[in-house]
Amino acid sequence: MNDSPSFALIGAAGYVAPRHLRAIRDVGGVLRAACDPHDSVGVLDSYFPEARFFTEFERFDRHLERLRRERPDERVRYVSVCSPNYLHDAHVRLAMRLHADAVCEKPLVINPWNLDQLEALEAEHAQRIYTVMQLRQHPALLALRARIQAGDRPRQVELTYVTQRGKWYEVSWKGDAAKSGGLVLNLGVHFFDLLTWLFGEVEACEVYRRDADCAAGWLVCGGVEVRWLLSTRGEDVPAAARAAGRRAYRALLLDGEEVEFSSGFEDLHTRVYADVLEGRGLRIGDARPSIELVYRIRHDALTAPTARARAHPLLAEDA
Repeated sequence: MNDSPSFALIGAAGYVAPRHLRAIRDVGGVLRAACDPHDSVGVLDSYFPEARFFTEFERFDRHLERLRRERPDERVRYVSVCSPNYLHDAHVRLAMRLHADAVCEKPLVINPWNLDQLEALEAEHAQRIYTVMQLRQHPALLALRARIQAGDRPRQVELTYVTQRGKWYEVSWKGDAAKSGGLVLNLGVHFFDLLTWLFGEVEACEVYRRDADCAAGWLVCGGVEVRWLLSTRGEDVPAAARAAGRRAYRALLLDGEEVEFSSGFEDLHTRVYADVLEGRGLRIGDARPSIELVYRIRHDALTAPTARARAHPLLAEDA
């Protein structure tokens, strides 16, 4: 009998899939099967060339169910979900039906009320649903959280994340707010999770801009004021970064002091998977605050900044 943890993966042709494949390999796992409607999945050869591959979800489902019933030594214990956002909860449900744990990329769901249904399925099937919020594994951010919990709390925070996207983005599922949750969820959920994890519960929220390619606003989390901006516009990448050939920029300033976390991303998914195998992974309750916050940001009425200091500097430049 093979004692290696066994996985299936949905979304093998996607951007994030290689990180999951590497993580599964690095924790000593074996991939039994993978699925994607697109067949550009040569990446599997670098990790699990023996894995079965399906372009039809129904045949993939049938194969995994057959393993569970007829070949219990090879049954899948974990289902990794790397599919488009709007399919996450459906694919997590497949894991529950297979009596397997789910390891789901962000966001776990688009709308917060679906979390209640997933919690009920967890209880019904006695399985676990894990979510991937790998920034919580970043050494610099873990050190920052320890510092904050020791009493070194900032008063003001500025969060900026700009990543230039081409025309393809607009016509992909990521550019369809009904499928991705829009810019704020697709790009921002990691960062809103980070803010609530670092500073505490949301006490106030104002939204100043909410376009398809740029969003900005102001929050109070645990008494800490946060002005934030997310963008896929190339012109929002700072001039110095553009001159260096960079198409993305991220910055977290605490009372004007920058926290450097632009490097150190190489093995964060592996750390997530190691925690999952130890039963310490992030669960539905961990995901809920950021998903509820993003839903609020996506639907609250837009306002003008009630104080100039609440407007992100890039937003002020556009005014």
